[in-house]
Amino acid sequence: MIRTQIQLPDALYAQAKRIAERQEMSLAELVRRGLEHMVRVYRADETPDPDWRLPEPLELGEFLAPIEDWRELANAAGPVDAEPA
Repeated sequence: MIRTQIQLPDALYAQAKRIAERQEMSLAELVRRGLEHMVRVYRADETPDPDWRLPEPLELGEFLAPIEDWRELANAAGPVDAEPA
């Protein structure tokens, strides 16, 4: 077994410690089980579809805002509606 160190955000560490205590296991065991789960979920032997290609780009038309406004618009708060009106 390999001994290693990891860095966790404080909130994640506290949540993990509570889960480990509730399940009556060590934090190390909780992390091992979590990693074992992730390895099963994200199988390394899956290969990408060799026939996959990028979709053709859509013609979106002319820019609706002058270039000098782009930075302000890009940093504006709120979600952007991806569906055309």
